[in-house]
Formats: sequence, structure tokens, C-alpha cells
Amino acid sequence: MASNAQPISGEAGVEWRRDSTAVPYKQALDTMEARNGAIAAGEAAELIWLLEHPPVYTAGTSADPAELVDPRFEVVETGRGGRYTYHGPGQRVGYLMLDLNRRGRDVRCFVHAIEGWVIATLADFGVEAWRADGRVGIWTRDIDGSEAKIGAIGVRVRRWVTMHGFSVNLDPDLSHFGGIIPCGIEEFGVTSLARLGKSVSQAQWDEALIARADDFLDALDKTGRKACR
Repeated sequence: MASNAQPISGEAGVEWRRDSTAVPYKQALDTMEARNGAIAAGEAAELIWLLEHPPVYTAGTSADPAELVDPRFEVVETGRGGRYTYHGPGQRVGYLMLDLNRRGRDVRCFVHAIEGWVIATLADFGVEAWRADGRVGIWTRDIDGSEAKIGAIGVRVRRWVTMHGFSVNLDPDLSHFGGIIPCGIEEFGVTSLARLGKSVSQAQWDEALIARADDFLDALDKTGRKACR
């Protein structure tokens, strides 16, 4: 596994890990759970981890078995919120293990801040994206003009330390989403930066995301949380 770690500018004590080769989902889940416990115990720094997975379907706590249409890949149950989602090559995943005890015990604002971070980073590549009331995820306009999901969000909070996070479709095989009803939303499609004509590498995406990390973390402070009300 190729990885490196570096501090996030302006946030001493937050580890930033980037993996350029696929990490098996169960391995990542074990790592997150262990780190969550260590952070809660004051034995480890917070962690923001960028990676991708081999093809896998994951089931959140609200997953409906009827929405698993074709289990062509491994299906893993997780403790995160949400329903079924797909992870695989060409999709960048961000796992956030942050201590909300010191960042404000507000899960709603935490999710709002993640959405804002991803939306702002997509804008850096010329892609307009937005939140949609009543629909989880990050949305944009597809090549046919219809609204489509380009990013997914699912989090878990244990002892006020977060786990899981978000995923963004850089250039995955979009047909792989056909094995599930993504996040239980059947009437809208899924798109990617590549489908929208944007060629963005892992490294380019990561660097753009890192450049906006301070804004994301600032949004979790007392002043920033007012914006999600």
C-alpha cells in the first residue's frame, strides 16, 4: 500500500493520510474503528484519510434489502448512516475521524460542512454542485441536463468522534452503480467528473481538497456552525 502522511496547514495535531492504491473496505473499516477509539481515549491524533477501494457495495444502517438489485460485488454492512452505496476504482473517498467534543457536538453542522467542502472543491474544477433538500449527497447537472449525484455522504459518530465521510466520482465505472439503488434514490442518476468532461487525477483532486481543508475545519467552529442553521 502506498501512502504518506502530512499535517494539514493550520491544524496542528490533525493527521492527513493519502493512499494511492486501493485499500480493501473491511481493512479500512477496521482502521477507522481502531482510530476512533484511540482518539476518544486521547491516545491518537485526529485523522483525515483519502483513499479508494476495490469494487464493493456498502450498506448503511437504513439499507433496504430490496435496493440491492444485483450483488455482483462484495456487500459489507457498516455502522454509518444511509443506505446502499458503491465504492470502487476512480472514486475518491474521504474518511474523517474528527473529535466533535472539541469541534462542537453538532452532527448536522458537521455534515453541512462536509457538503460545503466538496461543493467548493468541485467548483475549483469548473463543476457547479449543490445540496438538495430531502436528498443526501452532492448533486450537479449531468450531460443531458438532468440532475445527478456526483458525491455521496455517510457518517457515524461514536463517543462524539466521527467515522466514514464522503466519496466523489472522479472516473469510476458508472455501470457498477447499477447493482444498487444508490442511497435509495431511484429517480436520479449518477455522474462523474470524467462524464462531465473533466479529467481530474487522484493527486489533483487531493491537492484541491487539501487547499480547502482549513475552510472546512473552520466551518466546525462556533462561528461557522451558525451558517448551517
